[in-house]
Amino acid sequence: MPHLSPFKKYSSHPLLLGTAMLTATGLASRVIGFFYRIFLSHTIGAQGMGIYQLIFPVFTLGAAFCAAGIQTAVSKYTAEEAACGRCPQVCLYAGLILSACLSLFAAAAIYFGADFVSVTILDEPRCGELLRILSLSLPLAAVHSCINGYYYGLQKTAVPSISQLLEQVCRVLCVYLIYQVCASQGRSVTAAMAVWGMVVGELSGALFSVTVVRFARCASRLPASLHKIFTFSVPLTANRVLVNFVNSAEAILIPICLKSYGYANEDALSIFGILTGMALPMILFPSVLTNSVSVMLLPSISQAKAQKNQALIHRTVRRTIESCLVLGFASTLFFLLTYKWIGQFLFANTLAGLYIRTLSFICPFMFLSTTLNSILHGLGYPATTLFLNLSGCLLRIAVIWLFVPVYGIRAYLYGMLASQILTSVCAVFLLNRSKELAG
Repeated sequence: MPHLSPFKKYSSHPLLLGTAMLTATGLASRVIGFFYRIFLSHTIGAQGMGIYQLIFPVFTLGAAFCAAGIQTAVSKYTAEEAACGRCPQVCLYAGLILSACLSLFAAAAIYFGADFVSVTILDEPRCGELLRILSLSLPLAAVHSCINGYYYGLQKTAVPSISQLLEQVCRVLCVYLIYQVCASQGRSVTAAMAVWGMVVGELSGALFSVTVVRFARCASRLPASLHKIFTFSVPLTANRVLVNFVNSAEAILIPICLKSYGYANEDALSIFGILTGMALPMILFPSVLTNSVSVMLLPSISQAKAQKNQALIHRTVRRTIESCLVLGFASTLFFLLTYKWIGQFLFANTLAGLYIRTLSFICPFMFLSTTLNSILHGLGYPATTLFLNLSGCLLRIAVIWLFVPVYGIRAYLYGMLASQILTSVCAVFLLNRSKELAG
């Protein structure tokens, strides 16, 4: 039927269809996570949220070491193998072998070093128990991440989308059940409840992914694929580890510098929890779309580069920049109009609303930076993204170290804005100078 032809045209486009599916499930996960954050803020309080958020730098650092770079490599080479008509599963096998070995090492390091990290580095002894629980999720996250990368490379997003939603639902249900049990027995509710939810969520996502993936025999090409995945993932992993290490230092320094500003330990943790557990997740809510686009851009750009389709690369970059700016400025306007309502009625915290108002201006630059980094990865410039991300992180750390002890948390909010402007503007400049777009 003629009137269905536009729909068929767009629904058959892997980039658009994959982005739409990831966005839909990502939006559902964000909505669930949004109410989950509200639930946590009311059950464990702002200080509990601060303690809970303190362990995330350790988790992201471990995940970056054992999975993040490998997932990107699996996605890139799966797309290239599929484009050349070869067996793409060999990339998945190579990624799983590398990631599993690294994740077991990272999990053991976190588990046995939990007390040292919590006391010496995080300056919060209550994080030790949480880190031991958290270490159990790393091998599960690594398996889940590799399988997702494989399907992203094929530009088939059904499995990653469903597993993402399943993970979020299982996490929330687990935490709610633990809360009900504690409430019925008159026991106090702590941040450990939320960490167990993370473990159960990762377990459900990993189990689902393993049961649905289709395996094939292509062991003869495994050594060559291991070499390719390893070679490409090393700079990416170094990128992610270095950036996450600096991000971890950033998160750890915030409560410390807030205490230098004059806050007591409990107040510093509360402000940290309000910022990272309430305000930032709200600001990141619209990024579900740009994150989905970023995931699909990498294999799409990799295929276009392999096929030397410069026109497609040009068109994709232009439309990406235009779309990110429109979404970013619309998000900024929305948060400027609703920050009071969000703070007072959703989180029952006025400070959260004020932080959201200030952070709203980072939206256009944050969305642009995320998507352009993915394009740079697809074009084969991992060192460039390392430079950009590290520059932004170092700028924020300098602001925390020099200005937060003098001007308080507001200095950090402005530092975040400055770092996002820096990385997005530099990404546009460097992408424009790349050989794929210079011709």
